[in-house]
Amino acid sequence: MLLPFLIVGGVGLAVLLISLIVGDIFDHFEIGEGAISGTALGIAAVVFGAAGVFTSQSGLDTIWAYVLGAVFAIAAYVLALVVVKRLTKTSDGAPLSAIGLTGVSTSPISASGGEVSLDGPGEIERRLAYSDEPIAEGLRIRVIAHSGTRVKVIPE
Repeated sequence: MLLPFLIVGGVGLAVLLISLIVGDIFDHFEIGEGAISGTALGIAAVVFGAAGVFTSQSGLDTIWAYVLGAVFAIAAYVLALVVVKRLTKTSDGAPLSAIGLTGVSTSPISASGGEVSLDGPGEIERRLAYSDEPIAEGLRIRVIAHSGTRVKVIPE
């Protein structure tokens, strides 16, 4: 009885995590100018699973678990779409390039990854970084490439 809700909720959580880590997985399909959002679909599936579990545990018939789960999932999907679109419209536009910025490695950096703290306008958080050669923690670095939120660095 609970298994379908747990499966849908688990798949929704996986889609949500992938969308938050990698980026919206449905952006590549360009369907209806953002009408399908991986983040919103993930939220809707998690809400469907949770609403179904809570409803079926409250003693109501199984049909009510599906109906209430679907209603709450649709509401969550629409709300998430509205919020995501509103946040996208308030974005400052294209991110500034980090190429040429200097900073300090905050962890050891290798080809598989590491972290840096950059000295630049708006650089208040650490960034994920990678390098062709190993760089020890605490060394000065310079950014030579920028891909999404990751930067490729060299020792300075």
